[in-house]
Amino acid sequence: MANLKPAPILLTYQAPWDWQQFHAHFALRALAGVECLRPDSYARSVQLDGQNGWLCVQPLSAQHALQLHYSASLQPSLPTLAARVRKMFDLDCQPQQISAHFAGDPLLGPLRARNPGLRLPTAFDPFEQAVRAIVGQQVTVKAAVTITGRLVTRLGEPLQFADAPEIQRLFPSPSAIAEANLDGIGMPGKRVQTLQHFAAQVASGALRLELQAGYAAFIEQLCALPGIGPWTAEYIALRAFGEADAFPASDLGLLKAPVWGSEGIDAKQLRARAEAWRPWRAYAAAHLWHNYAED
Repeated sequence: MANLKPAPILLTYQAPWDWQQFHAHFALRALAGVECLRPDSYARSVQLDGQNGWLCVQPLSAQHALQLHYSASLQPSLPTLAARVRKMFDLDCQPQQISAHFAGDPLLGPLRARNPGLRLPTAFDPFEQAVRAIVGQQVTVKAAVTITGRLVTRLGEPLQFADAPEIQRLFPSPSAIAEANLDGIGMPGKRVQTLQHFAAQVASGALRLELQAGYAAFIEQLCALPGIGPWTAEYIALRAFGEADAFPASDLGLLKAPVWGSEGIDAKQLRARAEAWRPWRAYAAAHLWHNYAED
């Protein structure tokens, strides 16, 4: 008897929500073999509860929902899978609440009015996002994707799915990265040390990638690790967990957004200006990044 294909599930959201924002985000960052991006879908490999599998998301704009397809191997973990995908695509955001908060701000008000559907694209797996952030220190997004792709090719567990042939590898595990010989990977030696020390901390359980102790405590814990500073820590909090108030104030995209005009702004000034945006500073960052990308 042939295996029955699992029924897709609908993940609803409160409009507005913009598929094109997420598509553009993934288009810059997708890892070949781990992820597959098409005009109307996003797919990737996952591991949940010890099971390898894949997911595929398609936007259904007429229904204000995403349709989630998944491999049969993930059926026992469906509640966790659905929750992780909801976080990944920021489906539980309350856009009217954020719009009201920014409405009177002379900078964010107009940006929010132009793009009311902007959300926080976040990672399916916090460790993967943390690795991407460390690899991405002081290099372009394109360069970071190239180096991270080499990690996947060298260290990612091979996969084979008849119903998702484009999904071919898992993202490397913490222990695989911690223990690997990363000569020639394309990073400076100190950054390799930072990455492998971080991975070893996660692999041993000494560092838990979670926000249960609070956002500030998590930032402090990350910044205590060698080679990880405020930008990396804040970016991980934002992209790995969707922390609504995370704000990497030294990010060049935030500092160079056209909204600041020809005089620009520095990180200290931006940090002070962003106080008015609490507790939604990450959404302010999303609008500033969009403003920068539009320029």
